[in-house]
Amino acid sequence: MYKKLKHLFLLFLIFLCSPFASGQSHTNDSHSPERILLDSEITHGGNYQWKMIKAGDVNALGETISQPGLQTSEWMPAIVPGTVLNSLVYNKKYPEPYYGINNKLESKLIPDISETGRDFYTYWFRTEFTVPESFKGKNIWLQLDGINYRAEVWVNGNLLSTIHGMFMQDYINVSEFVKIGKKNALAIKVYPVDVPGSARPKTWGAVGEFHNGGNGNIGLNTTMLMTVGWDFTFMDGIRDRNTGIWKNISLYTTGKVALRHPFVKSELRKPGYDQARESVSVEVVNPSNSYSGINCTVKGEIPGENITFEKSLRILRGEEKVLTFTPEEFPQLVINSPRLWWPVNKGPQNLYNLKLTVSVDGVVCDSVKTRFGIREITSDTNTPDKSRVFYVNGKRLFIRGTNWIPEAMLRISDERTYAELRYTRQSGVNLVRMWGGGIAESDYFFQLCDELGLLVWQEFWMTGDTKHPQDKGSYLANVTSTVKRIRNHPSLAYYVASNESSEVTGTPELLMKLDGTRGYQMQSECAGVHDGSPYKQVNPMQHYENTASPRGSRVDGFNPEYGAPTLPTVEILREMMDEKDLWPINKKVWDYLDGNGFHLMTTLYTDLVNQYGESSSIDEFARKGQLLGAINSKSIWEVWNYNKLDYGDRFCSGLLFWYHNCSMRQVASRMWDWSLEPTASLYHTANSLEPLHAQFDYLKNTVSVVNDFYRAFNNYKVVAQVYDIDSRKVLEESAIVNLLEDGVANDVLTIRFPENISQVHFIKLILKDEKGKEVSSNFYWRSKDKYEGKTTLTGPATSGFKQLGDLKPARVKLSYKVREEGNRYFVDVTLKNSSNRIAFFNQLQFLNLKMSPIRPSFYTDNFFTLMPGENKVVTIETGKEKLGEGAMLVLKGWNTESQKYKLK
Repeated sequence: MYKKLKHLFLLFLIFLCSPFASGQSHTNDSHSPERILLDSEITHGGNYQWKMIKAGDVNALGETISQPGLQTSEWMPAIVPGTVLNSLVYNKKYPEPYYGINNKLESKLIPDISETGRDFYTYWFRTEFTVPESFKGKNIWLQLDGINYRAEVWVNGNLLSTIHGMFMQDYINVSEFVKIGKKNALAIKVYPVDVPGSARPKTWGAVGEFHNGGNGNIGLNTTMLMTVGWDFTFMDGIRDRNTGIWKNISLYTTGKVALRHPFVKSELRKPGYDQARESVSVEVVNPSNSYSGINCTVKGEIPGENITFEKSLRILRGEEKVLTFTPEEFPQLVINSPRLWWPVNKGPQNLYNLKLTVSVDGVVCDSVKTRFGIREITSDTNTPDKSRVFYVNGKRLFIRGTNWIPEAMLRISDERTYAELRYTRQSGVNLVRMWGGGIAESDYFFQLCDELGLLVWQEFWMTGDTKHPQDKGSYLANVTSTVKRIRNHPSLAYYVASNESSEVTGTPELLMKLDGTRGYQMQSECAGVHDGSPYKQVNPMQHYENTASPRGSRVDGFNPEYGAPTLPTVEILREMMDEKDLWPINKKVWDYLDGNGFHLMTTLYTDLVNQYGESSSIDEFARKGQLLGAINSKSIWEVWNYNKLDYGDRFCSGLLFWYHNCSMRQVASRMWDWSLEPTASLYHTANSLEPLHAQFDYLKNTVSVVNDFYRAFNNYKVVAQVYDIDSRKVLEESAIVNLLEDGVANDVLTIRFPENISQVHFIKLILKDEKGKEVSSNFYWRSKDKYEGKTTLTGPATSGFKQLGDLKPARVKLSYKVREEGNRYFVDVTLKNSSNRIAFFNQLQFLNLKMSPIRPSFYTDNFFTLMPGENKVVTIETGKEKLGEGAMLVLKGWNTESQKYKLK
C-alpha cells in the first residue's frame, strides 16, 4: 500500500510541475470591468480612436487641442499603447524596421533621433471619450500607467499633469474637468528622452562587447536603455528611443476617499514554517478640496480564511496616509498551517486573496483587491566559494534561470506576455532576471509569474555601458512607483540596482522603506555573483570542459549570463528578409540581424552546422541548424545540472541563461523567435530541466540522474541503450540509483562504446521508478570524433555527423483528434514508429493554409526522435481565433516522409 501511495504521489508531483497543469490565466486581473480602458482600436482592438500629429506641425496650443470636436483630418491614426515609431510604421511613413536592413542607420530609411533632434519625434496624441452616467457624483480618475518620456496631460482644455520618467504611474483626479454623458477630449503631448544618445562608440564600457549602449548618454535618463543599441538587438538602436504612451490609460471612479497600493508582508515561524504573521498596509487618499477632514473606516478581509479586520481614521484634505494592520493589533492575522507558495517543481503556487474597502458614513467609497503568497525567499554566501545561494521557505534552491529581454519597440500585448511566460514555464527555468537595460514589466506579467511559479529578479534601469541618471530624484520616484506596483507578488524575489554598474545613492534605503521583505544587491556582478560569459557560439564540447569563456571557468558559483544561440526555423527566416538574402547567406543582412555578427551566426554557427554536411538550400541549412541549437541548449543545462550545489566537480549555485527572448527578428534566436514560433531549443531545454532527469556527458561518457524535487526517490533504475546508424542496439547497461532530495546521482554509469561502432550512433536513456514504470527519457546523437581541444571544431557532440544523411527511412503512423474548450483549440496527435528504424528528429507543425506557422501555438513536445515501435502523444493548443480560414497539421522528419493533414 505504501509503495502504491508513493507512486501516486510521484505522479501527482509530475502533474503539478507540468506547465500544462498550472493555473495560468488568460485573464488580466488588472483589467477589471469597473475600469474603462482607453486602448486604441487599431492593433489592440480597443474602443477608442486615437490620432497623433508631430507637435511642430500644429500651431494650436494644448488648451485648443484638448477640446472636444477638434478637426483632426490632418492627424494620423495612432496605436495606444504604443510608440511614435510604431504608429509611423503602421501608417506606412517608414518601412518595417524588423525586416532585412531597413532599420540600419546606413540604409537611411528611418531617421534617428540623434541626427534629427528631439522635436522630430515629439508628438501630440489625442482621443475623445464619453463618461458614463454611472460615474455621476463620484471622483473620476484618469490613470496613466507609463509614458516615455516626458508628457503634458490635457483634458478638455486643462493641463492637469506632467510626467517625467518611463516607469511613473500617475493618478489624475479629473472629476471637475469632464462632462458626464458627453464627449470629452484627452490630449497628451509626448516628448522623447531628454538625452537620446547615439550609436557612436565610446572609449569605456564592457570589454569586447561592441560598445553596447552607444555613447552611453542614454543612461542620463530613466528609461529603456537598450533602445540606443545593444549586441542582442539592433546595434544602432531604435530610431525614436520608444517615445510614446507605452502602457495603458484607464478611467475609474471612487467615492470621497480612495485606496491604493495594498501590501501584505508575511513573517514565517522557524524552523517549521508552520505559522505566518501577516501585516497588511494600504494607502488611503483624500482627494477633496474640503478644508474639513473626512472620517472613514477601512475594512479588510482574507476570503475563505475567516479573517476580517478594520480601523477608523480621519484623513485631511489632499492627504495620502499609509494605514497598517499588524498581527499584534489583530491576532486573526496570525495564520496557522499556512498554504505556502513555492517556485517551479518545489510545490504548489498557493495564493490568497485580500479585499479592502473604505467607507464614509457606512457607504463604501472604494475597494481594492489583490492576491498574495505566503513564502520566504532569502539568500546568503555561506558556500564553499562564497557564491550566492538562494533559499525558499528555508530550503536551498538551485537557480536555473534566464535573462528577460523586452520587445525592442514595445510591441507588447497580453497575448505575447502569456505566450512567452507559458513557454518559459514549459522550459523548466525557475527564475527570470529583468535585465537592467530593459523595463519594469506589466502587472499581467507578474500575475502569470505568481501562477506559474517563476521567480523574478528585478533590476532598475542602469548598466555599466551607460551613464547614470542625471535627475536622481526622478530616478528614485520611478523606482518608488514601480516597487509599489509589483511588491505584493510572491514571484518577486530579489532587487538589484543595476546591470554591471553601481547604484544611485539612497536606493537600498528606499527599497527597505517601501518593501523590506526582499534581498538586495548593488549590481548584477557582486555579492557572490561573478561576471558572465560565454555569450556567443562555441564548440559545444567546451561547455563540458568548462572552457567556453575566454574569461576562464564559468561553470561555477553563480553565473548571471551564460548562453548560446539557435537558428529560427526556415518559415520564420523567410519572414525576416528577402529570399535572395537567405541563400546563399548574405552576410551583410544576416550579421545586421545578429547584433552586427556578435553571436557568430554566419561564421562559427554556420561552420558547426556544416558538420552535419554541406547544405544546398536554406531549407536544408535551417533543418540542420535546429540540431545545433538543440545541442547548444542541452549541453549548457546538463553541465549545470551535473554541478548543482554540492554535487559534481565544483560548487554551482545558479545560472541565468543569456538571453531568454528575442527583442526583434533575429537570426540568433533562442527557445523561440520574436514571432513566438518555438525552436528545437525549447523542447531540448524542457527535457534537460525536467524534474527527474537522466543525462549523458559527451566528455566523460557517463550517465547521471538529476532530482529537482524536495523529496528523495529510492531504487530507481537508469537504462542506457546505444544504437548504431542502422538502428541496431549494440549496447545496453543499467544501474540502480537512489536520488537524494534535490540531489544528483553523478556518473552512475560509464558507457564504453564498441570500437567498431558506426561513425554516428545514438544513445537512449530511460529512467524507471521502483516498479519499472518509465518516468523520463532522453536521446542523444553522437559521433566517433575525438575532441581535440577548445580551439578546434571537433568532438562527439560537435563534428563528424555527415553520416546522419545515411539513415535509412523510417515509417511514422499519425492519427489525431480535434477538440475545443471555450475559446481554445486542441489537436491531440498520436504517433507510432511502425518500422524497425529510428525515426530521427521529427517536427510537428501547426500551419495556416498559406503554410505559415499559427502563432502562438503550444506543443507539449517537438523536435523528438521515435525509437522502433515507440508511441508518443503530443497535444497542440492555440486560440480558436487564430485558425482563420483553416489549418494544416504537418509532420516532418529527418528520415521519414512528410505528412500533411487539413484540419479545418
